[in-house]
Amino acid sequence: MASLTVRSPDGKVLTVSLRKRITSLGRGPDNDVRLEDPAVPDSALHVTFDGSRYEVGTLGATFQVNGRKRDTHALATGDVVRVGGTELVFTRDDAPRAPPPRTPTAEVEVSLSSNSSDSHTAEVPGVPGRELVLLRRLTAFSERLLGSYDVERILESLMDEAIEVTRADKGFLILMESGEPRVKVARNISRENIEDAVEKLSDSIIAKVVRDQRALILADAVDAPEFKASESVVNLKVHSVMCVPLMHKGDLFGVLYVGNDRLVNRFEPKSLDMLTVFAAQASLILHNALLVNDLKLDNTELRKKLEDQRYGDIVGACQGMRDVYKRIDKIAPTDISVLITGETGTGKELIAREIHRRSPRTKGPFITINCGAIPENLLESELFGHTKGAFTGAVATRPGKFQAAIGGTLFLDEIGEMPLQLQVKLLRALQEKVVYKVGDNRGEAVDIRVVAATNKILEEEVKRNTFREDLYYRLNVVTLKLPPLRERGEDIIVLGRFFLQKYAREFNSRARGFTPSASVSMKKYSWPGNIRELENRIKKAAVLADKPLLGSDDLDLKPENLEPIMPLLQAKEEFQKRYINEVLARNNGNRTKTAKDLGVDPRTIFRHLEKLEAEKTGRPLPPEEGEELL
Repeated sequence: MASLTVRSPDGKVLTVSLRKRITSLGRGPDNDVRLEDPAVPDSALHVTFDGSRYEVGTLGATFQVNGRKRDTHALATGDVVRVGGTELVFTRDDAPRAPPPRTPTAEVEVSLSSNSSDSHTAEVPGVPGRELVLLRRLTAFSERLLGSYDVERILESLMDEAIEVTRADKGFLILMESGEPRVKVARNISRENIEDAVEKLSDSIIAKVVRDQRALILADAVDAPEFKASESVVNLKVHSVMCVPLMHKGDLFGVLYVGNDRLVNRFEPKSLDMLTVFAAQASLILHNALLVNDLKLDNTELRKKLEDQRYGDIVGACQGMRDVYKRIDKIAPTDISVLITGETGTGKELIAREIHRRSPRTKGPFITINCGAIPENLLESELFGHTKGAFTGAVATRPGKFQAAIGGTLFLDEIGEMPLQLQVKLLRALQEKVVYKVGDNRGEAVDIRVVAATNKILEEEVKRNTFREDLYYRLNVVTLKLPPLRERGEDIIVLGRFFLQKYAREFNSRARGFTPSASVSMKKYSWPGNIRELENRIKKAAVLADKPLLGSDDLDLKPENLEPIMPLLQAKEEFQKRYINEVLARNNGNRTKTAKDLGVDPRTIFRHLEKLEAEKTGRPLPPEEGEELL
């Protein structure tokens, strides 16, 4: 095993083990070893190991080895690599290592600002005798616990080991919850829990470590200048204390606090070295356990939510979808024609399948045809079938979708794309329940239920004479309007977790959940492609994921892609416009009744319609004094 001792420009020293085939170094947070040096680029160097030798190479930085500029260099024990203002000393296990200089003081602070990594553990160079034995013991202890995810057992075991390693009288393991430190475990030297733990440790010492994110040792807290006036230190008669932060990728999530009640057993700087090593290993074990525990809770919660928020194969329980479910319950047992409307990607086919599944025709076929995906000259044949020789290429008689759906349900997707000429024949088939193959004048009776869907507003298509009015009323006996994803609130997160669970299992992905910022971004994004877009983004993220929690960047939900925040006045105007239009539609365009329902002067409604007309034509709207607002 090899290691690098990193000496930062500010004098901080940290040693990291080189456990990977390729180890990246640089200022960026994604590096295996983070160099806190403004003169170092985000991606600076990489160290590779081919099984026998270590080699350092550049990732864009200029570096020197033993005072000479290099592009690559095979490393040997004692080699000094300099990049920017940072010095890296390479060491192999088969060569002695010199300890870094240290100035003994009553109060020593050790920086833990390096980027934590699953593959690197901080070590103290030059530790002979008992310390080396303890390091090996810590390694064995880590291996023993790494496969365990019982959080309570891990917390107690970590604390017991920390007390024994540092020869402390007592110890406390504290985790951050909502930004505040909370005591999770309090143990004594006899491996027993301490009652009233909060009253037996100094909150001022903990507050300093949390604030500075640096390890702290106090040989005698009562005489320490910074703490001798502290109420908690004086009242508790705190003697020797060590407190070390637990870090993960630069973020503090807890602290280890150990204390000795007798000055004869006060801690020395080498005790802090041992606790620092222990904290680095404990951070990895504990963070993994907490993450797995949270994911287990998330999965349990997700399963419960899916049970509570599921309607057959449909996921979601917002009010708009609940209204749809109620209508399905009423119309499914009948043979009534249904028109499903909604934006592209809202799941219209899934709704149609659920209607079929809950109908008496559930044992019959469910046949789908996309009226917008088939060329006009072939669509009639696809719908009604054709006879042999009816047209070029018709080498055999073939039934159509109508015949295939006998005894079941025919789903006509994108019905708004059907050509006018074919709409006449479809209307006839629906009215007579008889179809004619292309090239045949003999009709065939069909017993089917028709469910149609469109992302167009068919009323407007009727006005433009691109859709037959009689066919529209034939299809639109009952309408199911699906809300767009952006209006479905918490359904977005439930659907996101559902898809992530599905594709993580399919692609054997590490991804198991979303970061809080990703969840916020998912709710803010407008989702123009609706559920289909959400599914595709999560599928891609699951395939490319290299960490358990997906962030906003993994989902390509960057700030510039989110819907801009609308000023409050503009938002009020937009709502007012939409609401007046909705009430006008409910009143079939009756302006007087709309004004009465809304409790406003009729002139407000006339003025509203004038504004709409001005927006369409581009003509300026003349000002009106005393205009009343809603």
